[in-house]
Amino acid sequence: MFYRRKIILALLETCGGTISAINFQKLLFLFTRKQETKAFDFVPYRYGCFSFQANQDIATLKTYGYVSYNENDITLEKNDNYFSQLNMFDKQYVLEIKSQFGNFSQGDLIKYTYINYPFYATKSQIAKKILNNEELQKVQQQIHTYSETMLFTIGYEGIALETYINKLITSDIKILCDVRKNAFSQKYGFSKNQLKTACEGVGIQYVHIPDLGIVSNKRQALNTQSDYNLLFEDYEQTVLQQNTKDINYIFDLLKHKKRIALTCFEANINHCHRKHLAEAITRLPDFNYKMQHI
Repeated sequence: MFYRRKIILALLETCGGTISAINFQKLLFLFTRKQETKAFDFVPYRYGCFSFQANQDIATLKTYGYVSYNENDITLEKNDNYFSQLNMFDKQYVLEIKSQFGNFSQGDLIKYTYINYPFYATKSQIAKKILNNEELQKVQQQIHTYSETMLFTIGYEGIALETYINKLITSDIKILCDVRKNAFSQKYGFSKNQLKTACEGVGIQYVHIPDLGIVSNKRQALNTQSDYNLLFEDYEQTVLQQNTKDINYIFDLLKHKKRIALTCFEANINHCHRKHLAEAITRLPDFNYKMQHI
């Protein structure tokens, strides 16, 4: 079993075996604030801090009978002393979370996280009901908004979904354009429906434009930068030449929404076709904006 799932089970075990889903996300978030290397990343979401990975892990644990859950609560079903399987530091952190927050109501726990970690309240649907004007102002100060029109590109290689989504949020991205030929990934969170759900949950529109991608059989045996250069020369002469309608569609989105990002897998922009697509957009008439790789 993945160690991070043992943390989930140990937290449930230590906190009485049943926790509301909202409370659990908050307690797990507060637990990870204590860790030097965090077991889970979080995004600002509808009710505050939220980990897509933890949510998926709970679903997996349910499949194997370790937990059950209904609309509101998560319940431990197999009690196997998971706490004892944690390292000494995480044991201490779990006990501290239990001691400090174990008796908090759901409202108190939400308010505590909103006040102490205001960035994670920026997408909340209930912040106005919970916080006073001064506290809300601190949340508002965490919201990144920019008037400048910019074209971005971003790869998801080597980072968690939550880290990726937070990059989009802090760059004030309005639309994510997925330019993979096949929007499927073995990396959790980056297949089409998962990524679309995550984006829309934080107010970012998701658009898939497969015709601007590269077919997988052309991406074989890429060992040197020269191999990549040959691939992208072919891409520019074929895909980009044949799909000017899609390129202009992206440009229209940019002019309308002001801040959009092209996305694919590779972290290294020199190994990804999105670089050449972005440059093709910058060469269009009337393109007078900045372009940035994030």
